[in-house]
Amino acid sequence: MSTALTVALATLVFAGGSSNDQWKTRLAEVREQLPTEDFTIVRQSPFVVVGDEAPETVRARARGTVKWAVDNLKELYFDRDPEEVLVIWLFADRQSYRTNAKTLFGSIPDSPYGYYSPHYKALVMNIATGGGTLVHEIVHPFMQANFPHCPAWFNEGMGSLYEQSAERNGHMVGLTNWRLAGLQEAITNDRVPSFTTLLSTTADEFYNADPGTNYAQARYLCYYLQEKGLLVDFYKAFHKAHTKDPTGLKTLRKILSTDDLPKFQEEWEAWVMELSFPS
Repeated sequence: MSTALTVALATLVFAGGSSNDQWKTRLAEVREQLPTEDFTIVRQSPFVVVGDEAPETVRARARGTVKWAVDNLKELYFDRDPEEVLVIWLFADRQSYRTNAKTLFGSIPDSPYGYYSPHYKALVMNIATGGGTLVHEIVHPFMQANFPHCPAWFNEGMGSLYEQSAERNGHMVGLTNWRLAGLQEAITNDRVPSFTTLLSTTADEFYNADPGTNYAQARYLCYYLQEKGLLVDFYKAFHKAHTKDPTGLKTLRKILSTDDLPKFQEEWEAWVMELSFPS
């Protein structure tokens, strides 16, 4: 057993959080899965972080990206950690990502950046593309643990919001990002659905019917709410009311203090057209 694995085992077994048996079992599974010994394992609660970059780089990503994102998301929104111990696989480059994902999970990823697999209890990343997708995907298991009936538009809107993020006044905020240009083009060409349509989409409709526009519209609705100081209140109110308001439409109207969503959308689209990236 390598020194890195020995240290990781001691850390996982004796640290707090999930039960020692859970951590020990999960670590044993990870050790069995490792394609080579060139991996560093770090416990960054509630995740196990595994990477094939230099050990100090893997540890820095665990602290600087994973811990930062988890701490901020829990401060703003989430009370519960994911119920199971999830593994974050950080592959150093495109070749490692594609090859090892195929070896570990049986298929080459569709996304060049990364994805979350509830089935394999794993977040799988091409970390060479940056940490944005990692933060995006961290949102999803927390949403699953805290708001399991969250519709796709809000789940992906929140994940997408934080794929370009920073701190402002001690709190994590989403920034404008690469999705802005496509949304502005869709607005110009009158291809953006109404908010009533977007919020009423099923998961299949959200992911399969013009997903690029759906992601961008959902993201920049969340961004608007954030910039107006309404996003945390919207999350809490929607979470509380979701059995009576499964799409979030009623909650959105209440938070915006309007029954005229078409008028709001006109104002929102004009606001979006004034944004820029890079800002």
